[in-house]
Amino acid sequence: MAADKKRFVVGAAAIAAVLLAGGIYFFRDVGGPRPAAADNATAAAPADKAADADTVELTGTQLAFVKVGAASEREFPVEKTAVGSIDFDEDMTVQVFTPYQGRIVGLFAKIGDDVKKGETLFTIDSPDLLQAESNLIAAAGVLQLTSRNLDRLRDLYTTRAVSQKDLEQAISDQQTAEGALRAARDSVRLFGKTDAEIDRIIAERIADPKLVVPSPITGRITARNAAPGLFVQPGNAPAPYSVADITTMWMLANVAEADSPAFSVGQEVKVSVLAYPDRVFEGKISTIGASVDPATRRVLVRSEISDPQHLLRSGMFANFVIRTGEPTRSSAVPHDGVVREGDGTMTVWVTTDRLHFVKRTVTVGLRHDGYDQILTGIKAGELVATEGALFLSNALSTSSR
Repeated sequence: MAADKKRFVVGAAAIAAVLLAGGIYFFRDVGGPRPAAADNATAAAPADKAADADTVELTGTQLAFVKVGAASEREFPVEKTAVGSIDFDEDMTVQVFTPYQGRIVGLFAKIGDDVKKGETLFTIDSPDLLQAESNLIAAAGVLQLTSRNLDRLRDLYTTRAVSQKDLEQAISDQQTAEGALRAARDSVRLFGKTDAEIDRIIAERIADPKLVVPSPITGRITARNAAPGLFVQPGNAPAPYSVADITTMWMLANVAEADSPAFSVGQEVKVSVLAYPDRVFEGKISTIGASVDPATRRVLVRSEISDPQHLLRSGMFANFVIRTGEPTRSSAVPHDGVVREGDGTMTVWVTTDRLHFVKRTVTVGLRHDGYDQILTGIKAGELVATEGALFLSNALSTSSR
């Protein structure tokens, strides 16, 4: 009996010890301070969440909208650009005036026509030409008369029918007539008549008052102010025709004052126009303005552009590109792989497994031939989204809402 009582007391004491230990643990876990391990787990959670904030995981369907490639290393030329316009080379543009006054009777060229040097542009009824040809016919007639008279007097002198003085006078008259004819021929030749035409005028004794005005150069008709019946005079503006040599055109650009020191005469330039987006026209700077426009703070830069196929037209807008320094070599990403964020920063999407993409801020430099120069943030060889970067940015924005 005493032994049973003793075993009961020992068991009760053991149960009480277990309950006390459990109560202490319970109150420590619920109301007391937490262990250090729990604090570390709680602190690590926000960090993991922040790391995932700029990460996008794509599904198989979404991967079709994104292309991945390695960031390359490329050369970027140091260039300056400006916008200008195409114009005719004024040094090779000629205003065609009539050399003598008269009334226009015929037109042989329209604006936009290509003409060769010496090709007839228009004809006029010239009273000056008529007068010159009349003098030519008269001088030819006098020479013919004096020549016959000289021959007759020479025959008479052999028989002593005339004196030596009369013969000498006839010789002098004949020589004077020859000089007058040469002067008359030269006068008509000034109007553009050939020797064959002059000989025909003398033979037929018919004066042709039609004065032919040819093109002085090979080029294109850029302006026409002539009309049938219009009375024209030498040097009176506007000129009946304007002809420009279009094998070389001008490109006129106004560059910013701050950029002007980078330009110099003789530098090679490349020009592109909207009409031929896939074609580049080459030339050289021929003139740099001597002053700065006070209103726009810009400097005129004029370049001579080679155009042997006559594709350029005056007035075309043009983009002007000139290399001002040695090219630099650095990492590059295609334009479609770079996104401008709302705060102005530039970002690319980097991946290692082509499934998970992480947004990374980069510094962009030059742009050339479809690529952006990456100064910082990406190294050559890293896998990036070369297309669909904007899609990834939109996907991130959608998932963060």
